[in-house]
Amino acid sequence: MNYIETQLPGVWILEPRVFTDDRGYFMETYRKEDFDKHIGEISFVQDNESKSSYGVLRGLHFQKGEFAQAKLIRVISGTVLDVAVDIRKDSPNFGKHIAVELSGENKRQLFIPRGFAHGFLVLSPNVVFDYKVDNVYAPQAEDAIVYNDPDINIQWPIPSEEIVLSEKDKNASSLKELYI
Repeated sequence: MNYIETQLPGVWILEPRVFTDDRGYFMETYRKEDFDKHIGEISFVQDNESKSSYGVLRGLHFQKGEFAQAKLIRVISGTVLDVAVDIRKDSPNFGKHIAVELSGENKRQLFIPRGFAHGFLVLSPNVVFDYKVDNVYAPQAEDAIVYNDPDINIQWPIPSEEIVLSEKDKNASSLKELYI
C-alpha cells in the first residue's frame, strides 16, 4: 500500500498494490499493522456500504463531540468525487477542503480523521461505496454543511440542477451558521 498525505494534514490517500492476471485481481484493502505505522492507531468499529446513482450527493456530513468519526473510504464499483472539509475550529486549515476521485477502477482509498465533514458526489451511472468508521453512528450528534457553501467553494463537476440531495442535505447549514 502506498500512503500519500494530502495538503490537509491527517487526510491520506491510500493506493493499494493490485495483482492482476487472467482470472481477475487481488489486493489488500486494509492491514492494521501497516495502517498504524503510516497513519496512527485507529480502532475501526463499524463498516458501512451504500449504493447510489448518478448525481446523488451525500454530505457534507459529520458527527459532533464524542461521537466524531474517522473514516477509511473506498469505492467498490463506479466513480465518485469524495470531499473532506476541515471543520476543526482551531485548525489553520479550517474551512479548507480536499477533493479526490475514487473509483472501482483506480482502487484508491481516502482516510479522513475526526474533525472533518465528508461528502461524495456520484459521477458514474451507479456506485457502491464502502467505508470503515472508528465510532458508531449517533443520530443525535449528526449534522451537515450545505454542499454548495460559497465559503468552502467546492467545484462539483456536474451542474447543480443534476445533483440529487436528501431533504436533510437540502436544509443543511452553512459553515458560518454552524461555527461563527
